Amino acid sequence: MVSRIVLREETLDPAFLPSELPHRDELVRWARERYDKAFAAGIPHHLLITGSVGSGKTTVARRLAADLVAQGRRQPVPVTQVYVNCWRRSADRVVLLDLLREFGVSLPDRGYSISEMLDVFQQGLSKSRSHVLIILDEVTALLRTGTKLLYTLSRSREVGLGNLSLLLIAPQDVLPLMDPGTRSGFGVTHQVRLPPYDRDALRDILLARADLALAPGALSRDTAEQLAEAAAPSGDARLALELLSGAAHHAEERGAQRISAEDVRSAKASIYPSPSDLTLEGLPVHSLLVLLALNRVLASGGSEASTDRIRKTYEAVAEEYGTPARSRVSFWRILKELERYGLVGIRKTGVPGEPAWVGQNEVPVSQLTLVLEERLARKPRQIP
Repeated sequence: MVSRIVLREETLDPAFLPSELPHRDELVRWARERYDKAFAAGIPHHLLITGSVGSGKTTVARRLAADLVAQGRRQPVPVTQVYVNCWRRSADRVVLLDLLREFGVSLPDRGYSISEMLDVFQQGLSKSRSHVLIILDEVTALLRTGTKLLYTLSRSREVGLGNLSLLLIAPQDVLPLMDPGTRSGFGVTHQVRLPPYDRDALRDILLARADLALAPGALSRDTAEQLAEAAAPSGDARLALELLSGAAHHAEERGAQRISAEDVRSAKASIYPSPSDLTLEGLPVHSLLVLLALNRVLASGGSEASTDRIRKTYEAVAEEYGTPARSRVSFWRILKELERYGLVGIRKTGVPGEPAWVGQNEVPVSQLTLVLEERLARKPRQIP
């Protein structure tokens, strides 16, 4: 019988909108206050959110919009949100059709000019009597078409459309792509750049999502740290969630009740290829021996091992292959070289005298061990 670890699959989807956003909640509160003040005064407010893939741009925008709509139900003037992904809808006419559908107006794709469509849109706005928040995701695609619509929407009161607020999302600064009139609505105080998530933030996101998705106790803090470490180079929360989902399903398939370090490596290997034959083939014998020693230590469980324990195992492995072990200084140089190749990760404790910790999250230990042993069997015995 397969052990159930994943209890709510949908909450592991990056598109799922949690009620709380670790390390982004403060930004949501700040933006909500800015929009609240504008809505209370009956004026538009515009915001541009930029950031790399997986930095939480769309999730922040959706959380902000959902909160504003919920608050609007308790206010004299309700809030209506409209979301358009401009990567798929990268023309003024198509964006306008989406906006019109939100107000129950269905026009044919052809036969109406932009000006006529805006007139119909204005009628819909006047009937709704709500403050409209328009989210334009991947807005770069729209701007590259030479859009005129964005200027009209950003100057909604001046052109007689009413109270329209914009929330633009893009991976990079798009102000240079805007005409001067549109750009003036997005000054310094109307821009937010989201940095990539660091290791600690990714860990907190994974633990919070595990509380929603997984059986109690299925994800330990140490394993969450390992998952975060694997995703940290990209700072991508989407990748971290994909790794968590893959590791959880791998653990289920082997009938476990908890996600192990090896499940994490299996998940990572299923997304990214394992170290290439060329990379391993080009490593000298002692680099292979150190890497094999690390994997043999990790085979007993855990995501990391101390350099002291790895060195002792390395000495035994070197003896097994008939090669004297290198000095401690050379051993450390080898570890740093393996880190540069992306084959291991080194974590220093910051405490003088304490050994560093080394992990390997790229490929299952059992798989890499077999590859290393096969490589070493073909290498000539090396005498330093």
